[in-house]
Amino acid sequence: MPALPVATARPIVLTAAERQRLKKAAWGHKTPHQARVRARIVLLAARGRSNARIAVEAGVHVDTVRTWRGRFADLGLPGLADRKRPGRPAVFTPLQAAQVKALACQLPAETGAPLSRWSCPELAREATARGIAAFVSASTVRRWLAQDALKPWQYRSWIFITDPLFRPKAQQVLDLYARTFDGVELGKGEYVISADEKTSIQARCRCHPTLAPGQARAMRVNHTYGRGGALAYLAAYDVHQAKVFGRTEPRTGIDPFMNLVTQVMSQEPYASAKRVFWIVDNGSSHRGQRSADRLAAAFPNAVLVHTPVHASWLNQVEIYFSVVQRKVVSPNDFTDIAQVGDRLRAFEDRYNATAQPFQWRFTASDLDDLLARLDRHTADHQEESSLCLAA
Repeated sequence: MPALPVATARPIVLTAAERQRLKKAAWGHKTPHQARVRARIVLLAARGRSNARIAVEAGVHVDTVRTWRGRFADLGLPGLADRKRPGRPAVFTPLQAAQVKALACQLPAETGAPLSRWSCPELAREATARGIAAFVSASTVRRWLAQDALKPWQYRSWIFITDPLFRPKAQQVLDLYARTFDGVELGKGEYVISADEKTSIQARCRCHPTLAPGQARAMRVNHTYGRGGALAYLAAYDVHQAKVFGRTEPRTGIDPFMNLVTQVMSQEPYASAKRVFWIVDNGSSHRGQRSADRLAAAFPNAVLVHTPVHASWLNQVEIYFSVVQRKVVSPNDFTDIAQVGDRLRAFEDRYNATAQPFQWRFTASDLDDLLARLDRHTADHQEESSLCLAA
C-alpha cells in the first residue's frame, strides 16, 4: 500500500514593510486580540516554524494556524482581515427607516397624535399604527434616528425679536463693554456698571442636617424643608474693574433699585466720576425714559442704558448671578433670610478679593451674524405660516 502524501506547510516570505506592520500588530497595545494572534502566526511561520509548533506557541488549534498561514500566502496582509459575511437578512427596508425618520421630523400635533414631542417608544407605536412596519421596537427606532443625529424628544425655546431698535441698543451695550460710547473711547473717570435684581431667594430650612460628602458618597441634602421667608438680591457689577456692590431687600421695585444706585454713586470713584453708565434690562424697577430721568435727576453724572427687550443675556451681571446661584444659593439650606443675607455679603467680599473682568467675546460682528440668522428663521416661519393659511 503506497504511503499517503504528507501536507507541507506553506512557505512564508516577508518584505521589510510587511514584517514591520506585522510586528506592530502583534505587539501593539491597542491591537484587537484576534489581529494580534494572526500577526504572530505569520511572523512565526516566516521563521520556518511548523504549524504544530506555532499552534503551541500561539495557544491556538493547528487548524487555525493552517488557515491564516494559507490566507497570508495567497492574499498577503489583506488576507488577515475578516471576510465579509452575509449575515441575517435585513428585517426592515431602507424605505421603512426613511419613513420613520420623516415621521420623527414632524410635530406630533401635525399627525393628530396627542403628544407634545416624540419619544422612541411613541414613534415605534405610531409607525406600527400607520402600517409602516408590522412591528418595530423602540431600540430599532433609536438606532435609525442615531444615524442622522435626530433627537425629537429634545427641544429648544426661541423668541422673535420684537424691539424695533434691537440693533442700535445692543450695539450701544457692546460698545460700552469695549469702552466706547457714541463712537468715542471712554476716558479716565468714566465707568460702566451692569445692574439687575435676583428675585425671591428663599431660605429653606432642611428638617434634617445636610450631610457632608464622604468616600464614594455625594453631599446629602434632605428633601423636606420649612420655609423661612424670601428676599431679593440687587447687585451692581463694575464691568471693567470686576467689582460687585450688592444689597438685599424684602422685594424689588423702584425704591430698592434706587437704594442700590445710591449705595454705589455715593462712594468714590463714582461720586466724582465724569460719567457712570448703568446698563439695565427692561424690568419694572428701571424701565423706560422715566427711569432714566429719575436716575439723572438724583445723580447728574449717571447715564441709564437699556438692553433691548428680551435681551437680558447682554447684561454681564447675569453672569455674576449665575455664579451666586451655583456657589451660594444651591443647594438651599438656610435657617432664615438673615443667614441668606449674611452669606451673600460674605460671598461678595470673597469674590471681590480675587475677581477678574469677564472675558466677554460677543462682538458687533457676532451680533450681525445672529440677526442675519434670526431674519432667515423669521422669513422661513412667515413663509410656512402663509402656506398653512393658503391651505
